[in-house]
Parts: sequence; C-alpha cells; structure tokens
Amino acid sequence: MLGPAVDEDVTGYELDRDVRGELDSLTKGHAEFVAQHLVMTARLFDDDPELAYQHAAAARRRAGRVGLVREAIALAAYRTGRYAEALTEFRALRRITGSSDHWPMMADCERGLGRPHKAIEMAGADEVRRLDPAGRIEMRIVAAGARRDLGQLDAALVTLQVPELVGSNRPEAARLRYAYADTLLAAGRENEAIDWFRRAAQADRDGLTDAVERLAELDGISYADLETDQTDDQS
Repeated sequence: MLGPAVDEDVTGYELDRDVRGELDSLTKGHAEFVAQHLVMTARLFDDDPELAYQHAAAARRRAGRVGLVREAIALAAYRTGRYAEALTEFRALRRITGSSDHWPMMADCERGLGRPHKAIEMAGADEVRRLDPAGRIEMRIVAAGARRDLGQLDAALVTLQVPELVGSNRPEAARLRYAYADTLLAAGRENEAIDWFRRAAQADRDGLTDAVERLAELDGISYADLETDQTDDQS
C-alpha cells in the first residue's frame, strides 16, 4: 500500500531545507515520497485530520526512524483521537530526539485513555521544568482537565490560577483563560465564566479557541462588542 493520493502541485520541496535535511538518510525516492506525504499531512491537518493521518501513516511506513516523521504521525493520531497510538509515537519520538516538548500532549493522551491520575502524576514530573512557558501552561491546562475528569472542580480552578491567567498577553494566555472559564461554567459559576470567556476572546488574536462562540451562546456577546471593549481599553 503506497498511501493516499498526493495533490498534483505537491513536490515535497515545500518543506524547509532544514526539515528536508532530516530525510537525508533515506534514498532519493523514499525521501521524495516521505516529503510529499508530510506536506499533505500539514496541508490537511485542520480541515481533514483523518486524511492527514493517512498521509502521516504512509510517511511512517517509509521512514519510521526519522524523528520528523514520528512527530507527524504522533500529532495526527492525537488530532484524530487515536490516543494509544499517539502515546506510542510520542514515546518513540522522545527516544529518537530526547525532547520533552510534547509532554503535555502525552499526558492528555493518558486522559483520553481514561487515566487522569496518570496525567496528574505527569504534571509533577521533572520533564515539566524543561518545557518552555507555553508548554508549562499547556501542562497546567491538561492537569486541570484531569482534575475535572475526577470531579475535582475546585482543584482544577486552583491549578489554573497562575500569574499568566491575568498578567500575560502571550497567545497561550487565551487558552489558559478559556480553560478557566470553561471550568467555572462546569462549577455552575456562569457570571464569572462569561467574564473569563470575554477575557479569553480578547486575548485570542490567533483564533486558538471558540471563546467568541461560547460568549454568543451564553450572553449574546458578539465579536463587534469585543472589538469595542478593546478599543475602550486602549483609549
């Protein structure tokens, strides 16, 4: 089985030179095949994650020892809810690269497999200290989700109460505020949740969350309202 069809305009050279360099250990034909399927994986990742997964799987069949390929299949498996496979691939990627960058996703896979206690345990591991600020925030979001899985809503809220919740304009702050708002809503604190969904939407310049849509459902707040609030704050 060769894999799903590649778009006619895809050559494989769309990958960055450094990225293509990871395929130098392959024969020319295999490197071209793998590069094309990696391009397709990235192209389809958001709009058709299942087909993106099939392309990543095709690349893995030809280059299973290449870190870039294992990362692609891990992310695609995670995106499509194949948590056991994603966890296996993330672990393989760690063995190849020594990196802990995907530790929060690995913990979230444990949640997906019904093991929230394991996710919480991972949140206290040494690997977390090696994450960048965005990764550490993501780890807190996963740990809070695990607390919610266990019905520990107050503990989930405490987990999310870090300085970045109110004192950061970095992109990951939007996801942190969104998680906090969603947890408040689960705890029955709707008015507070609306306020935090608003804060998440105002911080979400890259469309990382659906905070605007949640606000519209809860309180009829539109994107135009948020834009007006931002303009007032800057006056």
